[in-house]
Amino acid sequence: MTLDHTAAMRRALTEAARAADRGEIPVGAVVLSPQGDLLAAAGNDRESTADPTAHAEILALRAAAATLGQWRLTGCTLVVTLEPCTMCAGAAVLARVARIVYGAADEKGGAAGSLWDVVRDRRLNHRPEVLPGLLAADSAALLRTFFAQRR
Repeated sequence: MTLDHTAAMRRALTEAARAADRGEIPVGAVVLSPQGDLLAAAGNDRESTADPTAHAEILALRAAAATLGQWRLTGCTLVVTLEPCTMCAGAAVLARVARIVYGAADEKGGAAGSLWDVVRDRRLNHRPEVLPGLLAADSAALLRTFFAQRR
C-alpha cells in the first residue's frame, strides 16, 4: 500500500516544535498503522525525563506497541523529522516496522543511510523500507533555529 506520509510528517513536525518549546532538541515522530491511522506521536523528552533513551522514535514506538497491545509493529510506518540514530534505527528493526520515513538527514549520527545503514544491514532478520527527505527543509529549519538560539 502506498500512502502519502505528508500529513504524518506535519504531525511529527508539530511534535518536534513542542519538544523545542520544552527545551528539547526538536525531533518528532509518529507511528502509523498499516492502514495509515495514527497510533502514536511523540517528541524528544530526554532533558525533562533525564532519560537517555527518550528519543521521539523510541517514545512513539513504545506508545504504538501499547496501543496495539504487542511489541511487533508489523506493517506500521515510523515517520520522524530527523534520520534515526543507531538506537532508534535498531529499535525500528526490532519492532518490525515496515518502513521508516524521515525528513532531514543526519550526517553526524544517522543510521538509515547517512553515516551508518543499520536498517538495511543484510545480517539482520528484518529490513524496513526507507523513504528519506520528506519535508526535509522544514525539519532542518527547526533544528537550525533551535541550535542558533543556544549559541
